[in-house]
Amino acid sequence: MRSRLRPVILRCVTRRYATLAFVALGVSASSAYADSGRMIDDDTFALSSHGPYLVDAGLLAGLPAALPSGITTGIGAGLMRECGCRFGYGVRASWSTETASSITWTVTHWDTRLRAVGEVRYDAGRGMLALRLGAGTTIVHEHRVRNQGMRAGLTGSALEDSTTDALPAGELEAVVGLHITGPWLAMISAGPSLEILDGDFRGGWVAQIGVGWQP
Repeated sequence: MRSRLRPVILRCVTRRYATLAFVALGVSASSAYADSGRMIDDDTFALSSHGPYLVDAGLLAGLPAALPSGITTGIGAGLMRECGCRFGYGVRASWSTETASSITWTVTHWDTRLRAVGEVRYDAGRGMLALRLGAGTTIVHEHRVRNQGMRAGLTGSALEDSTTDALPAGELEAVVGLHITGPWLAMISAGPSLEILDGDFRGGWVAQIGVGWQP
């Protein structure tokens, strides 16, 4: 009986050790492959230290500076420098356009916003909250074309004309930023705006969504 059982026991033990060896080999190979070729590691989304400068850019929308209605859309960008733990300053610029029509005219506006800005900010983990005040000028370029003017044989200033003006302006925006990976952030801002048009105050709004880079 013992002589018959011994080969069976040896085969079972041999198979078990062979199975364990294959499993260990597969785990080690898989681990080596993951360590050598993986695109995401433990530090990919780690929150790292960053410098004082923040550059951001994105899509912008707002109320046109000189048109009574509509939404002007375009792009905006800015450069900020942290000054201490809670304050920052910098510059911002944006360009946007809107077209409106009446019975007589088709009017296209280009709004170029140039701002000096200061902010109060608070960092909480990956998040950043700020209240940003900007002041400067909005350069408005207006191009008007008389509807059906070419069909009526109009030329020159009777058909179309353009004018450019610089308006004192500013915004007060709430800013939210979220560190995604490395120096990159997702950012969104929005708030009321104010322009002085023909001696009168004109209220509006502006918003931007985009990305930031803070190396």
